[in-house]
Parts: sequence; C-alpha cells; structure tokens
Amino acid sequence: MDDQNKDKNMASAISYDNSDSFKPRDILLGVFFFFALLGLGLFIAINFKPIYYSCIDKYELEKASGLDREEIILNYDALISYCSPFHFGELSFPTLKASVSGLSHFAEAKRLMVIFYIIGVIAAVITVFGFIKRIRNKEIRFYRVCAITSIAVPVLLGLFCAIDFDRLFVIFHKIAFNNDDWLFDPETDPVIRILPEEFFMRCLITILLTIIIGAVTLIIIYMCKKRKKRKEGAPLPKQMNFYY
Repeated sequence: MDDQNKDKNMASAISYDNSDSFKPRDILLGVFFFFALLGLGLFIAINFKPIYYSCIDKYELEKASGLDREEIILNYDALISYCSPFHFGELSFPTLKASVSGLSHFAEAKRLMVIFYIIGVIAAVITVFGFIKRIRNKEIRFYRVCAITSIAVPVLLGLFCAIDFDRLFVIFHKIAFNNDDWLFDPETDPVIRILPEEFFMRCLITILLTIIIGAVTLIIIYMCKKRKKRKEGAPLPKQMNFYY
C-alpha cells in the first residue's frame, strides 16, 4: 500500500512538473494575447461614447467650439460612425466644414484602426486556440507567461504617458502618419475644437487598462490553479527563469 501511494505521489509530481514547465512558445502566445487585448481596448475606447461625452463639460468644449452640447455630440457621433470598419462612404460632418487634408487624415486614421481591428481579431482567434490546446494538456504556466509578456508594453507606455503624454502623442502621430495632415487648423477644420488632447489620453488609458485587466486576470487564474495543485500534494518544480 505504501509503495502504491509513493508511486501515485511520484506520478502526480511528474504530471505537475510538466503542466507548470516553461515553454518559450508561450511568449509568442503572450504576444498574440497582447494584440487581442489591444484590439479590444481600441474598440472600447472608440465606441464607448461616455468616455467622450464626459469630456464635454470637464474641458468646456461648448465654450471652446462655440457649439452647444447636442451639436457637439451630433458631429462626434458622425465621426465615430465613419471610423467603424462596417461604414462605407466619405466622412461628412452634420454641421461642421472640413478641409481636404483634414478628411484625408481621418481616412488614414480609419484605415489604421481597421488594421488594428483585423490584427486583434486574428490574434484573438490564435489566442483562443492556443489557450484551448494548453488547457487540454493541463498546462498552467502559460497563464503567467502570457500575462507578463502582454503587460510589459502597457506598463512602459503608462509610465511614458504619466511623464509626458504630449510628447508621446506627437511621436505616435509621426510614426503612424507620413504627413502633417494631423496638425489641424481650427479655421478650416473646426472639429479639432471638440477633440481635446485629453480625450485621446483617456482613450489610451482605456486601452492600457484593458490590457492590464486581461493580464491580471491570467495571473489570478494561474495562482488559483497553482494553489489547487499544491492542495493535491504535488511539489512545485524548482526552475529558475524570469517567468516562474
């Protein structure tokens, strides 16, 4: 009986070592997980309109633009509808004029967002299949590896945002766009008066929080599963690496 218990415990230990072993390919899965969360965060930031609506009073956009609240919302909603990947046609503001360069910039911005949406959907599909495969193999380390990999970028961007968001804003536009169309003239493109820089900062924070929440969720799952393994009596593997 003692020998049988010993063999059973040994098998349990080996099983746990395999389930909690480090696999470099899990870092790649973490990258896909990051892009999936990035796409989700972008979708929330752009389409969850209360993020913008709360800016109207806080940053006195009625005073800055000379428009009433209803008119501001009307033009903003038109812009958001245009940015949808399912919208086809040219951008037209209900009550605001727009220059050729301004419309060109919004067209570029939409293409960029659509690309991120597509990348996010593809990454989400790969992530789901990757998670399913590892869960079926009773692996648990991938939760933590994916969490650490995906959270590295938002932490760095969050620090940069806290230190100098203005500079980060300029750097992003110089990298993402190959022209200066994003430098709006309020006289020819009055829409810029209802799009304060603080709104874009809120969008970035929303995206970063989405990624962080996703990563923290994986950490919690990993800790719960590791605790369950401990209760089952399997010893923790002694492996020295960053993702342990």
